[in-house]
Amino acid sequence: MFLFYLFAAIVIWLGVLSLRSGFDFVAYVRGESTRPLPDFTPFVSVIAPCRGLEDGLRENLTALFQQDYPNYEIIFVTDRADDLSLQVVEEVRTVETASVQIFSRVVIAGEAVGCGQKVNNLRVAVASLDSVCQVLVFVDTDARPGAHWLRSLVAPLSDESLGAASGYRWFIPERGALASQLRSVWNASIASALGSREDKNFCWGGSTAIRRATFERLNVTAAWQGTVSDDFALTRVLQRAKLPIHFVPACLIASVGECSARELLEFSNRQLKITRVYAPHLWKPVLIGSLLFCAVFFGGVVLVIARLILHLPYWWPLIVLLTIYLLGAAKAYIRINAVAIPLADYQRHLSRSLPWHLLLWPFASALYLCNALAAWFSRRIKWRGITYELKSASEAVIISRES
Repeated sequence: MFLFYLFAAIVIWLGVLSLRSGFDFVAYVRGESTRPLPDFTPFVSVIAPCRGLEDGLRENLTALFQQDYPNYEIIFVTDRADDLSLQVVEEVRTVETASVQIFSRVVIAGEAVGCGQKVNNLRVAVASLDSVCQVLVFVDTDARPGAHWLRSLVAPLSDESLGAASGYRWFIPERGALASQLRSVWNASIASALGSREDKNFCWGGSTAIRRATFERLNVTAAWQGTVSDDFALTRVLQRAKLPIHFVPACLIASVGECSARELLEFSNRQLKITRVYAPHLWKPVLIGSLLFCAVFFGGVVLVIARLILHLPYWWPLIVLLTIYLLGAAKAYIRINAVAIPLADYQRHLSRSLPWHLLLWPFASALYLCNALAAWFSRRIKWRGITYELKSASEAVIISRES
């Protein structure tokens, strides 16, 4: 019992620190949401890597054409001319360019060799830029940005000392299946790790803006060589150059759709395997923290049940468990209320997801433990139909491709 209470005290203390960081996150989101945007609208090239079909692809691509921004182009890039996504891309381009004067084009990058397919696509797209481009913006096709996304993302770059500006994803389940809700809860803890500490923020490849001059000066294209993770590589380059990364809460983008239990496990394992290879200093705390939490919380549940069956006193361990649970539930509550500010268009979805966030957060921690252990024993991932072996942060081997 002594060890249980000792480790429980550590978990409670970590829960208090996490709750405090949740209040900091709320304050940051509210403060940034009321800050006026600088009048900074240089010509932007929005690069959208595509591969295959996914939930809401048409709506996601349409949103890219409906930005409240005066000067930009959209570059859709994929590895092959017969990729299924291109049919949707062409249909959207035909419809949208008839009503808005946004230039767009398609780049065929070819199959990657010695790096991730997405990274290869980005490298080829960047090499095709016109001289008029002043800012690069990277966006994922599973993201559905609001109308002010591009202006909000680019505006902070008016400060030339800034390295990059970034948003992040928030999964929005439409039908509310368990696996989809758990994915949203699992991802939420990463979103709320961003904030005012620009030296601690990171770039998310699905919503990042960087000045072209900065990108070229830091030779990011060369840093991408041999990698699978475009965002970890870009983050590392900016950190080495001591250039801050600004998190833009208004660019917290909805990723609308469902996933199966298999897809959830594949996605979350992939994230932690990539983290272990590219940022082991982040993977280790996840492993240790989730192991400690699961041992105390779920071990405590077993302890309470056993003591109840044996007619032994169980109130103190039960109070400990309730304290741990309530700290996490409070963090989940204030976090989802914070993201409701930039995701106001999805208020109904967020309200429907709130009970799941309050209920599932301990199971998200258990999933993190499974993911961290999977990353310990394997570096093989599957991403968009391509299987990779992550040899190191600068070497990725393609094992197989799905047609």
